Amino acid sequence: MSLIAVAQTTSTDDIPQNLETTAALAGEAVSAGASALFLPECFALMQTSRRQLRESAETPGDGPIQSRLAALAKETGMTIFAGSLPVRSDDPDRVYNTSMVFGPDGFCLARYDKIHLFDVQLENGEQYLESAYTMPGDTPVVVDTDLGAVGLTVCYDVRFPELYRVLAERGAEILLVPSAFSPTTGPAHWEPLLKARAIENFCWVIAAAQTGKHPSGRSTWGHSLVVDPWGRVVAERAHETGLFLAEIDRNETMKARRQMPSLEHRRVRC
Repeated sequence: MSLIAVAQTTSTDDIPQNLETTAALAGEAVSAGASALFLPECFALMQTSRRQLRESAETPGDGPIQSRLAALAKETGMTIFAGSLPVRSDDPDRVYNTSMVFGPDGFCLARYDKIHLFDVQLENGEQYLESAYTMPGDTPVVVDTDLGAVGLTVCYDVRFPELYRVLAERGAEILLVPSAFSPTTGPAHWEPLLKARAIENFCWVIAAAQTGKHPSGRSTWGHSLVVDPWGRVVAERAHETGLFLAEIDRNETMKARRQMPSLEHRRVRC
């Protein structure tokens, strides 16, 4: 059994301020006895312009966001799952939306570039064109940690179950969905999608989320969740910012898969 801490934030366009918030949450998490901290998508920067996003993008292994996370992981002895931060790509106009994992020694254990980009036009007039400023990744990532094997995804990825099946086939016991989910789709889609990904693959799902109104004018849904491999919500936070705790038992994954061996019964494969 492992105690984890999940953060829900209302990040701004001020990176130093956001990193101070992250440091405070890390201190709270380690004081509570957590062995891991999970951060939402865009935890370090919820940009107000594409230019700011490009100028804030870091080189892998170098930059103030990564340096602060590495230091926090080493200082606290926790594994820190950094929801997403901007990382430079070969395209000067687009960055990767990248999730990183920092081990208790401060070293980066894994990097995942968000594969599916949020290009939508909603009926209420909301429009998003993430591909205009974000380069899509193309590689699913599973990382071995003290909690177990963790499959990395980001936000809009949650609508593509084939990605999660690949992660499960590669040994994932825990699936991450750090997000900045729209409040338009959130009430109907957020929790059912997270539960579905857990039930389909009999994995824990941990979804740290952004919440509230951001300086750019954008709003996010919140409702960070931890779902067990049987599809039950075991911990959650509604709209408030802050930290909540949950216990993760990797044995629950194996127990669920023994009871319902549907992963072994597949006859149609991509």
